[in-house]
Amino acid sequence: MESPEFSAGMRNQGPNGGPPKRKRSIMESSPASIGDNDRDERDDGSPETKGGRRLPGVKRACNECRQQKLRCDVVQEPFSSCSRCNRLHLECKIESNFKRVGKRSKHAEMEKEIEKLRRAVQSAKAQGFVVDEDDDNNTPGNATHSQLHSPVVNSHYSHTRNPSLMGSDEAVSSLLHLKRGGSYAMPRIVRELEDFRITEDDEGVLFNDYFHYYHPFLPFLNPHQTPDQYYQQYPLLYWAIVAVASRRYGHDRSFLTKLSSPLTRLLWTTIGEVPQSYFAVKALCLLCTWPLPTSTSSSDPTHILGGVLMKTATGLGLHRPNHMNDFSRVPIELNKEGLHDRIKTWAVANIVAQAVGTGYGQPATTLYDWTLATRQGDTSPASLGPELEARLQIERFCDKVSKEMYSNASDPRGVAGDEHRAMLMRVYRREYNELAASVLSKGVSPVVNLHLKAACLHLRLAGFFDSNNTPNYLEDIMGLWRATTSFLDFILDGDPSCHDHYSYQYRDQYMLKYASNYIQQMLVAAGFSLLKLLRSFFAKSIDFDRGRELFHRTIQAIRTTSVIQNDLYWRLAELMVQIWNGAGRENPNAYRPDGTDPVVDDSLQLKVRCRHSMSLVFDSIWHWREEYQARGRGTLDALKQPTNPDSANESSASSTHLDSTLAPPSHGIPNLGLAAAASNGSITPGGGSSTMGGNQQLMGMNGFDTLDVWDPQHWMLDGLLDFNYTFVPPIEGA
Repeated sequence: MESPEFSAGMRNQGPNGGPPKRKRSIMESSPASIGDNDRDERDDGSPETKGGRRLPGVKRACNECRQQKLRCDVVQEPFSSCSRCNRLHLECKIESNFKRVGKRSKHAEMEKEIEKLRRAVQSAKAQGFVVDEDDDNNTPGNATHSQLHSPVVNSHYSHTRNPSLMGSDEAVSSLLHLKRGGSYAMPRIVRELEDFRITEDDEGVLFNDYFHYYHPFLPFLNPHQTPDQYYQQYPLLYWAIVAVASRRYGHDRSFLTKLSSPLTRLLWTTIGEVPQSYFAVKALCLLCTWPLPTSTSSSDPTHILGGVLMKTATGLGLHRPNHMNDFSRVPIELNKEGLHDRIKTWAVANIVAQAVGTGYGQPATTLYDWTLATRQGDTSPASLGPELEARLQIERFCDKVSKEMYSNASDPRGVAGDEHRAMLMRVYRREYNELAASVLSKGVSPVVNLHLKAACLHLRLAGFFDSNNTPNYLEDIMGLWRATTSFLDFILDGDPSCHDHYSYQYRDQYMLKYASNYIQQMLVAAGFSLLKLLRSFFAKSIDFDRGRELFHRTIQAIRTTSVIQNDLYWRLAELMVQIWNGAGRENPNAYRPDGTDPVVDDSLQLKVRCRHSMSLVFDSIWHWREEYQARGRGTLDALKQPTNPDSANESSASSTHLDSTLAPPSHGIPNLGLAAAASNGSITPGGGSSTMGGNQQLMGMNGFDTLDVWDPQHWMLDGLLDFNYTFVPPIEGA
């Protein structure tokens, strides 16, 4: 019979009588288990705990030694770093909630991050970035490869504004140098909209460009606010400012192209969610004043956005700024600055809506109420300042002209009768003279003066509706000629008597390069007016050579205002040249002065009469369709080489090359070429691409077969060529 001592001794022995084996638990094999932490304490010589509480005076290892499972000689009271941390220059500290990090999981995360970085490097190389190679390495890319293997590569760089945007892509960007003109740039992303990103440098330059070049056309935003503040107020407002400023952004010509599609989706998403902030009204004001360039009129929603702009403003109660609570579910208390900002926004909304209505030949959705009543010498929050006050007066005048001249309820087309229109013309001529005297007495900028002359042209274009039997017919046509030449002379040459403070607006074609959509439309109308007058009996009553030279300069000016080469305005200039050359080819001396009195006929009257003062533009293009395009005498196949005015009088009637004096200015606008692109950048909901196949069909004359006659503007050009926003090089030989 075995004794208890013998049995216990046998149980403590291993196989074959050897020493007993140590049993390992499952938790012991896990490097990140809680058991490891307890065992670390025992390995460090720390006494056991009793009842879950550590005994007084217990010795505990520092975080670094516990992580490596090493003995630690740290002294807690008074605290003294351990010898290992001192030797390795590590931070020696003791934290009660410290947990060891398993090496296996850490290595797995590092491997995933390295693989992600490698893919990002390949993607960056494909986009044109150049890796800064180390010449001391035999294998290309070893330097970058070794840096990518560092687990702390991302910790060297941080996002300048929003740390959440900093990721592996920027870590790769920090290792890459973008070579442009011999300089190196390291982009720092501050904002992103879908896949579009903007760097800190680009943001600063774009906001500076906006307030320097575009702000004078519509001075209602605060130039002292930072880009961050605008983004916090309303993201759509921030991106609208960026889009406007990128129209002439010299650093990256494709900036507007890349931003167009994401901004389009953001715009319509914002509208679909029913904006609840008046900052959305500010954003719409910008996008209606400088719309994103579009290829066809069917994809131009500016007139629609003008209606949305006014309905949003009235829905938020901007027209009743002193009674905002009547339009809100929560109480609103406005200080003086907030009240003034809302009144200014309401005034600008009406200015923009009126400009949209006038430029597109449609009724304006304006509301000139008590809030916008003119109060001389008013210093209350309702005061708008001389610039906006003058602009508001000018647009109210345009509104009266449109409503009285083109809103006759007794006429199917809404046009006032000849006698009534002649009487209105005399009344509004006097009113315009009074308006001009009032505006110019305030010492306003040339931009306001330009809009004043545009209002005069808007009034005088009604002369094309008159019958040749109307009393004082030639006098009214002469007034139209003076208004046209005055507008063109001012936008081309400026006013030398202007104050030096505004001299920058006369340099480097400022008014053409940064012109609003409304100014571009009035410039086109002035060009067609000049064309129609010079190719009629009236040419014998004026200086034909001066008119011819002015027409040439107008063609150049319209091409200068184009944001994208071969866009809508560029093509309209091409049509003007073809009509000019076609009329000159038929009878080149028919319209030159010969000392005889002109025979007045009805050649100046319009067939298209439903588009207010813009009826001239649509009537002229209808004439081109019927007399030139339909008969094969004119096409738009000369878009790569613009047609030379008066080329019909030269040796080659089909010349498409400009001489040195008439060549369009080269102002660095992107050339979209003639290739079909992948995506349409027009600001329409889900704007897709609609391209034709083959150069013959692309440039042919069958594009008018499916036109909608009632498109907002330039519907007669739809289908000829569908431009997209993706920048592609021109097809060779196209």
